[in-house]
Amino acid sequence: MIPNEKIPQIAGELPETVTFADRLRRFVDFVGRYGAWFIVPVVAVTCLDVVMRKLKYVDAKGNTHSLQLWVRENVGGFLDSTVLQELEWHFHAALFCLVLGYGVIYNTHVRIDLIRDNLQFRKKAWLEFLGLSLFMIPYCALVIFFAVDYVHSSFVVSEGSVSTVGLGNRWIIKSVLVIGLVVAAIAGFAAWLQVVTILWGPQGLRFPLMTLDWPETEQKIEGKTRVKLEDEYGLRLSDAPVPAAPPPETAAAPPR
Repeated sequence: MIPNEKIPQIAGELPETVTFADRLRRFVDFVGRYGAWFIVPVVAVTCLDVVMRKLKYVDAKGNTHSLQLWVRENVGGFLDSTVLQELEWHFHAALFCLVLGYGVIYNTHVRIDLIRDNLQFRKKAWLEFLGLSLFMIPYCALVIFFAVDYVHSSFVVSEGSVSTVGLGNRWIIKSVLVIGLVVAAIAGFAAWLQVVTILWGPQGLRFPLMTLDWPETEQKIEGKTRVKLEDEYGLRLSDAPVPAAPPPETAAAPPR
C-alpha cells in the first residue's frame, strides 16, 4: 500500500467511505499482524515432533529406544506424537485463516492479471468493483453462514479427534475459520468502499489504496514495488530508458 505522505490529497476532509474503510483496514491489519505470530508455534511444534520421533537407537539386544517413548513414559501423553501433529495443523489453520484479510488490504494474494494489467485505471476499478461485489464478499458471506452451523454442530456433539489420544473440543479451531472469514469479508468490504469512492466520488481525490495503484504511482506488481535490475553485461531487465553511450575518447596523436 502506498504511504500517506506519497499520495497528494485535495483540500478538505476525505469522504466518509474512505475514513470508514481506513478504520476497517486498521482492524484487519491488527488481526493479521498478531495472527501471523502463529508461525512461531507452528515451527516449534513441528520441530519438536520431528526430533522426538527421529531421535532413537537400537541397543545390542535389539530393543528400540526413542525420545518419544521416553517422554510418553516419564513426562506424559500431552507430548504424544498424535497430539503434536494435531497441534501443528491447528496452529497452521489459525495462521492461514487470520491472515486472509491481511493479504487483501496489502494486495499480496496471487492474481492472474492477463487482462487487468493492460487496462486503464478506471476500467481496473470497475473490474475490482465487480469482483468484490459478485464474488469475494458474497462467497465469504455464504461460507460464513454454513461455517457457523458447522461450529455449532461440533460444539453440541462435543466433537474431538478421531484418535483416542488426540485433542478434544474441535469446535475451537473450527470457530477460528469463521473468525478468519469474517475478517476477510471486512477487508473485502473496505476495499469495496474505496473502489466505490473512486468510481462515484470526487474527481482528483487521492488516498492510500489497498487493491489498486493510482495511475501516477503505478509501479507495483501484486502489491510489491516493481524490481528494476540491470546486469553488468548490458542486458536490460528494467523498463528504464537506456542511457546514452559516453563519447569515444580521442586517440592520442602518434609521436613524431
